[in-house]
Amino acid sequence: MEIERKFIVKAPPQNYKEYPHKEIEQSYLFREPVLRIRRYGEDYFFTYKSKGLLSRQEEEFSISKEDYEKLLEKSTGTILSKTRYIIKKDNAPTIELDVFQGEFSGLIFAEVEFSSEEEANSYLPPSWFYKEVTFDASFSNSNLSTLTKEEIKKLMREAID
Repeated sequence: MEIERKFIVKAPPQNYKEYPHKEIEQSYLFREPVLRIRRYGEDYFFTYKSKGLLSRQEEEFSISKEDYEKLLEKSTGTILSKTRYIIKKDNAPTIELDVFQGEFSGLIFAEVEFSSEEEANSYLPPSWFYKEVTFDASFSNSNLSTLTKEEIKKLMREAID
């Protein structure tokens, strides 16, 4: 079970590039249910995600580079490329800061995973998180991959205004 809150970030902490990070490339085979493939550094995964916003079932399986490349040919929409920074401080939940590249350059999200909905609902985000979009499916990565750069800009303008 994945329990996660998602936030738009306008200005990440100045030192975010000092945190551990990996390059991610991901694409979608289906959007309902979500069937995703991902390259995370030198590792490759196939992921199933059920419907849901705050909580949903998630199963992830390691696949070979060859299988990834074959599935990539069958994916639809834009391939998302991003750098994921892992921000871990003291006893606070880990923040995954996703800084997008390519067509979606300038887009930054923070995602925080929790062990329970109670923990998720009681979480107080840091001040540099701009706006929560957990319950807005238009900000899901699977949906974003279907949009053009212009549609993304419009979505972000509306969210920030």
